[in-house]
Amino acid sequence: MTTQTLRAMVRDDPDWITGHPRSTLSRGLLGAEVLLVLALSLGQSGVYSIVSLIAQLTAPGGLAKSSQALNVSVTPTRPWLDLTYQLLGIFFALVIVGMVIYLLARDQGRPLAILGIDTRQPRFDSLTGVGLAALIGIPGLGLYLAARALGLNVQVIPAALTDHWWMVPVLVLSAIQNAAVEEVVVVGYLMTRLRDLRWRTTTAIATSAVIRGSYHLYQGFGAFVGNAIMGTIFALFYRRYGRVLPLIIAHSILDIVSFVGYALFKNHLSFLH
Repeated sequence: MTTQTLRAMVRDDPDWITGHPRSTLSRGLLGAEVLLVLALSLGQSGVYSIVSLIAQLTAPGGLAKSSQALNVSVTPTRPWLDLTYQLLGIFFALVIVGMVIYLLARDQGRPLAILGIDTRQPRFDSLTGVGLAALIGIPGLGLYLAARALGLNVQVIPAALTDHWWMVPVLVLSAIQNAAVEEVVVVGYLMTRLRDLRWRTTTAIATSAVIRGSYHLYQGFGAFVGNAIMGTIFALFYRRYGRVLPLIIAHSILDIVSFVGYALFKNHLSFLH
């Protein structure tokens, strides 16, 4: 990425998201809406992550001796009930996506076009998504291992589901759900609303990135830094192209590789422990 391209991506163009019109709502209503959406979703997760980080830092052994398990079984000895819990969790997490799409539709119309979640550019979306996944994933693994070695990150267990026939499909669905919620809310919706509130482009990008980092703080400081960098890259991408779908594809790939890869190979790769 050249300096000229980067400057073009962050310049404070008053209509910087693909030329879509601004919201007709007052700034007061928009500000209240953004705060409520964040309080019900990723902002809430950020607050809990900060509390979790404090708990880990003050526990015996600190971060280096702590661990966090993702995708855990609810009723390990009752597989059908456990599957029901997993699917319900995925479904209700996606409700927030429907809510922000509805909120954008109320006053601006064509919310999927604003977010860039459509079939207009399938080749661009898919190839760019794969490229972004590689750009983020390979250095991200290195950052995690380095942070673990320095005692700045907890041990992350990406998949702790009981080994049932539905384990892999549920992990894939969970990855897609995570990607959809995070990219739609903290990139597409938040960047659009901050533009509507007339925030400077650089401030909007920084806010999106810091929020993304904050709700990963439960994993440690390395996770905060890595996800904030990822958030900056993704926000810049959305600022330039106005499309969330490639970000969802990239994020889904990253989480699928992490979740499913850990579940299948945890007993064969020592660096995962």
